[in-house]
Amino acid sequence: MYTIGQVSEMFGLPISTLRYYDKQGLFPEMERVSGIRKFNDTELEALRVIECLKKSGLEIKDIKQFMDWCVKGASTYSQRKALFEKQRETLEAEIAHMNQVLDMLKFKCWYYGQAAQDGSEDRVRSMIPNGLPEDVRKAYENAHHD
Repeated sequence: MYTIGQVSEMFGLPISTLRYYDKQGLFPEMERVSGIRKFNDTELEALRVIECLKKSGLEIKDIKQFMDWCVKGASTYSQRKALFEKQRETLEAEIAHMNQVLDMLKFKCWYYGQAAQDGSEDRVRSMIPNGLPEDVRKAYENAHHD
């Protein structure tokens, strides 16, 4: 069993956030000893899932729905799976978008590095796209992919 302070340190979360999660019903089976919250391994795993879902963009009300499904048991497996699949797809799309942004930054770093060496953009501009080094060309293509 862990105190709220210990869990706060373990997860790097403010105690107020843990209290808020509890008030929202995200720890439905949490034990209290003389009114003091006691976190066990079940709550720690729930907190890992809560933080994952939160970081994936899910709102607390939707995380609460997920936790309610967990309490209902096996009959909600398909709903829980669908929720995770949707969040995975959303996150994969966001990662693909961010990789596109990163590739533009990589390309432009290379581009302006070459232009600075040459004192002009003429040579590097003439290399686009087929004359670019392979890694730079891949970054360029991904950055310009719609």
